[in-house]
Amino acid sequence: MTQDYRITLLPGDGIGPEIMAVTVDILNAIAPRYNLHFTFQEALIGGAAIDAVGNPLPTETLETCRKSDAVLLAAIGGYKWDSLPRELRPETGLLGLRAGLELFANLRPAQILPQLIDASSLKREVVEGVDIMVVRELTGGIYFGQPKGIFTTEAGEKRGVNTMAYRESEIDRIGRVAFETAQKRDRRLCSVDKANVLEVSQLWRDRMIALSAEYPDVELTHLYVDNAAMQLVRSPKQFDTIVTGNLFGDILSDIAAMLTGSIGMLPSASLGASGPGVFEPVHGSAPDIAGQDKANPLAQVLSAAMLLRYGLNQPDPASQIEAAVLQVLEAGYRTTDIQSPGTTVLGCQAMGQALLNALDAAA
Repeated sequence: MTQDYRITLLPGDGIGPEIMAVTVDILNAIAPRYNLHFTFQEALIGGAAIDAVGNPLPTETLETCRKSDAVLLAAIGGYKWDSLPRELRPETGLLGLRAGLELFANLRPAQILPQLIDASSLKREVVEGVDIMVVRELTGGIYFGQPKGIFTTEAGEKRGVNTMAYRESEIDRIGRVAFETAQKRDRRLCSVDKANVLEVSQLWRDRMIALSAEYPDVELTHLYVDNAAMQLVRSPKQFDTIVTGNLFGDILSDIAAMLTGSIGMLPSASLGASGPGVFEPVHGSAPDIAGQDKANPLAQVLSAAMLLRYGLNQPDPASQIEAAVLQVLEAGYRTTDIQSPGTTVLGCQAMGQALLNALDAAA
């Protein structure tokens, strides 16, 4: 019996449409092997939406996403829109999408692939075997706290304000996701905060400690965010699962990403308590290479694998896609961002074809 799924595609800006096209081909190739059928519907977000309708997140896009089983997002933003007011920038559309779908948990894996270990800027002995999952809270903290804005004081001086705030319930729900994620991995969870100077982090730490009583099989440790950043570079293999707030997670997940040698290889999943999740690569829109067939589509393809595994509960096709990526890398194929001596450099479309060939060989 065929299972039908509605997938909303958000190609966005820059290289987004190119890597999305490759990924749709992969999903269409894998679907019939597992009695799956995907109905794709495309919608506007980011700069493309601004150009078309003057809004980085049109109402129609949010409604389309809400009615789907999962959302696959490519990339947003670019120099073209950097001078717009904050409320009209592409990034505001992304924040609105996360809030509108109530996506409070962001899962960002950073795993060293053996084929790319020498692409890391760190020594082989430091990064070999690294396998980290960063669980980042997405809808609270300083990005959403009130009050915020730029105000003029009575003395006529401008003052910028952002508020970092978390409620117990917000901390508890991301904490449970993190503990449950750790249970599926090596059962080690490091909670990152700044409890030595921030009251909001003191509450964060208190709640994580309280929650740990519900998960006696998970070892809970704590680090201040500055030390965590240092330890990720100094000794990353000490980490298994990391949980932290919105701002700290934004920073630490990018540090963890670069341990792998290329941000162009890393997927992510943004999940809520119910409803569709959003699955996207962690890299940006790379407007400098857009339209030149140079983009690396592998993070987008791996995001589709996360969509299958976490969004649709289809682990088998997800594993086959991930295996195809490893096979292509093992064969020595690379895009320009991950090339090394002795490898064969492919463009975006050719890399997509190599993946299709790998899937066919495994059929």
